[in-house]
Amino acid sequence: MLAKIWRKGRTIAASGVNVPKSSMAGTLRGRETLRRARRAAIVAAIVAAAALLWWWRVGRGQEIAVVAPTRGTAAEIVYATGSVEPVRWAKVASLIRDRIVDLCLCEGKTVTKGDVLVRLDDKELRAQLQELKAREEFAKRELSRVTELLGRGVATTQAFERISSDLRQIQALISVQMEKLDDYTIVAPMDGLVLRRDGEIGEIAEPGQILFRVGVPKPLQVVAEVNEEDIPRVAVGQTVLLRTDAFAGRRLEGKVHEITPMGDPVARTYRIRIALPDDTPLRFGMSVEANVVASEKVGALLIPADAVQASHVFVIDGDRVRRRRVEIGIRGARSVEVLSGLGDNEMVASPAPPDLADGARVRIKQAGSATQ
Repeated sequence: MLAKIWRKGRTIAASGVNVPKSSMAGTLRGRETLRRARRAAIVAAIVAAAALLWWWRVGRGQEIAVVAPTRGTAAEIVYATGSVEPVRWAKVASLIRDRIVDLCLCEGKTVTKGDVLVRLDDKELRAQLQELKAREEFAKRELSRVTELLGRGVATTQAFERISSDLRQIQALISVQMEKLDDYTIVAPMDGLVLRRDGEIGEIAEPGQILFRVGVPKPLQVVAEVNEEDIPRVAVGQTVLLRTDAFAGRRLEGKVHEITPMGDPVARTYRIRIALPDDTPLRFGMSVEANVVASEKVGALLIPADAVQASHVFVIDGDRVRRRRVEIGIRGARSVEVLSGLGDNEMVASPAPPDLADGARVRIKQAGSATQ
C-alpha cells in the first residue's frame, strides 16, 4: 500500500496507520545524535592518528647515525695531480715545416745518439746546394786564372780581389745551405728507448711538432702540480701515496725529491717531482693522483670529518645529544684528530645533521638493522 504524507497535516499516514508527531520527532532526534556521535568518533580518530604520527616523527626524536672514536695514525695530506715520466728523456721535434719522406719504425726499440729518426723532403734545398757548388767551382777556376794572369802582370789586383770576394760569398752560402740541410735530418738526441712515435710518412711536419720521445725506461718519476696555498707544507723527502685507476686498490708510494723554486703565476701551482722505486708497476704517461703526507701522528684519537661542525660535535647522552666544543688537530679528507674535548668511550653523531639542536631527543640508527 502506498504511503501518503500530508505536509500541512498534524499526522503522517503510512499503510493506513496514524503515527503521532511527537513519536516521529523523537526518532529524528535519535538519528541526529547518532550522526553526531559518529562525527565525534571520526574526529577523535583523526586527532589520535595525527598525534601518533607526530610522536612517530617528532616525539621519538630524530634518527641519527653514531660512531665511536678510534685510535690510529692521523695524516695531513696535500693533494696533487700529475703524470709518470722517465727521469732522463727528451722530446724530438721538427725545426722546420716540410713533408716527412722517411721515418724510423723503431717505437719501443733502443736507439743510439745520432741515429736517424726522421727525414724531411730536402730536394729543393739540395738543388740549390748543387747550384752553389757549381758556382763555387767556376769561381775557383776564375781565381786560378786571374792569379796566373796577375803573376804575368796582365790582370789587375782589383780583378783578383773581386773574384776572391765572390768565391768567399759562395762558400758562405754553401755553409748556410749545409746547416739548413741538417735540419731536414732529425736524429736521436741521446741513447735510450723510443718511448713514442707521432707522425707518418707523407705528413707535413710543423715547426715545434714533437715526432719522437726518447728516454731511459728506469728510473721513473711523477711530475705533479701542487696549489700554491699548499706548497709551504711540502718538503723534500716526504712520503707520497699514489693512486691511479690502472692499479685501483693497490698501494703505490714515492718520495718527494724536487720542488721547483718558481711557480706558475697563471695556474697558481708549483711543480714537484716524486721519485718512484724501480719495481713500481706505473708506466710512463699514466696520470696519477698524489697525496703528499705532510705530517703524521701515531695513536691519535680520530673521528669522521663529517661529525665536526665548526669545531663542535654532538655527543650522545642517553636519548639526547649534547653539543660540545672540541679541539681539532690534523685534518684529513675523511677523518680528523681530536686533541681534547672528547673521550675514547663516547659516541658522536656522524654525519652531524645541520638542523640538530643541543639537547634534542634522538634515536640511534643501528647499522645493518632496523631503526629503534
